[in-house]
Amino acid sequence: MDTPITFAHRGASADAPENTLAAFRLALDLGARGLESDVRLTADGEVVLVHGAVAGNGWRRKRVVQTSASELAQLGVPRLGDLYAELGNEYELSLDVYDPAAGKALVDVVGAAGALDRLWLCSSKPDLLSALGALAPEAHLVHSVRRRNVDVPLERHAARLAELGIGVVNLHRSEWTAGLVGLFQRFGILAFGWDAQEVRHLRELLAMGIDGLYSDHVARMVATVGEWKL
Repeated sequence: MDTPITFAHRGASADAPENTLAAFRLALDLGARGLESDVRLTADGEVVLVHGAVAGNGWRRKRVVQTSASELAQLGVPRLGDLYAELGNEYELSLDVYDPAAGKALVDVVGAAGALDRLWLCSSKPDLLSALGALAPEAHLVHSVRRRNVDVPLERHAARLAELGIGVVNLHRSEWTAGLVGLFQRFGILAFGWDAQEVRHLRELLAMGIDGLYSDHVARMVATVGEWKL
């Protein structure tokens, strides 16, 4: 089988503060093939890498949409452009998109970095993914969803995603079975599993033929995938 893409969830977040340049740099140093993060727009229209709508901790908390990128940088929130400026573009980048308004801005940043073909755009909304795909045909579209939220038979869902040009399904690692991986792959759709934290979880997914993994524990993930290939 092809080697699955190893995505560092919010960087090497088990060993460094999540969604920081330090966490992303460490993930690459540990051998991750890909980085994962979340994108939001600031008050001044910059694309930043932060999970929640509110950034910071303790008493220093700011609503991202109401705060400038420079102010958020003081709380450790990097801009997407900072990631490429610091770490180049020789890695896969998986980005969760919550705000449709961030779509064009993030595509512009990634395009300027020459990395659209290594961009994996994630959303639970197929219509948003289709719109993003129109902005960046070179990018990969990822439907991140819980199985319980798919309200049609999974084979029909796979066929619809294929028609929309969405090439990946990302489920929680506990929801995958070998049969389900095979079903999506028959439609030309890759299978990604998130929250793969323990060695046993990683091995279970590898045995199913998974195409991509997301983990906080980067060294563990990279080592387990490396051993599986031997």
